[in-house]
Amino acid sequence: MNTSPGSPSAVWPLPVRGEPFDRADPDILRRLKVVSAATACAKLNGMGISRTAVQGPAPLERGRAVVGSALTLQFMPQREDVASGLGQEYVERDTALWAVLETVQEGDVLVVQAYGSSFTGCFGDMLVRYFKRRGGAGIVVDGRIRDAARVRELGVPIWCTGTTPHYASQMDLFPWAYDVPVAAGGVLCLPGDVVIADDDGAVIVPAGKAAELVRSAEDHENWEEFSRMRLEQGARLSDYYPLSPDSRAEYEAWRDAGRRPLV
Repeated sequence: MNTSPGSPSAVWPLPVRGEPFDRADPDILRRLKVVSAATACAKLNGMGISRTAVQGPAPLERGRAVVGSALTLQFMPQREDVASGLGQEYVERDTALWAVLETVQEGDVLVVQAYGSSFTGCFGDMLVRYFKRRGGAGIVVDGRIRDAARVRELGVPIWCTGTTPHYASQMDLFPWAYDVPVAAGGVLCLPGDVVIADDDGAVIVPAGKAAELVRSAEDHENWEEFSRMRLEQGARLSDYYPLSPDSRAEYEAWRDAGRRPLV
């Protein structure tokens, strides 16, 4: 682990930075944009990855969706001899909270471990504004944000557990590390994993499963489109959701014919 010489702590050098990591293939991310969080969660469960849905964080605004490579930020409990929030931003600007923002690349999704704390405003107007300017796509916070009205105006998709007037290190937590494994809502997220988030919540896709998920989910989304159309036309639910062998053959013929409307 790398540590900064400008640490706010004399006991343990901070911030801690993890090892370099690879971001997801842009083509994989592009193809995953049509995959819902629900489909991703179900398909990953079928691949043997059961804990993928981040519990707690919900959309700050409905109707938002994001897919991107995960950056990670870890908060840890404060201990006064190591680090505390006295000094507000003048202390925080030398922490992992400021440092991770300097690494943001186009399309990144920042995933934050904050233990669901009700007293930690992990991000506010200025930090989200900077995140957006650097090309960040969205933020998933297992904790709260502040400056909610201004943050909403910025239009950055955010999933969090609520809002608070507190600044990030005002109470019980302190920005500790970035580019490290984090636990967000009971789910492990590694740097470079893929995040899919929408109105149903956020799902963490292991980097090594992303290509397999694309192949499986594209077929799933396509046949659900077909089934939805047939149900609207009056077909029986049990025949088309999920597909039976006969309706699967009908779907494949529809797909191979260029997905023309059925009459």
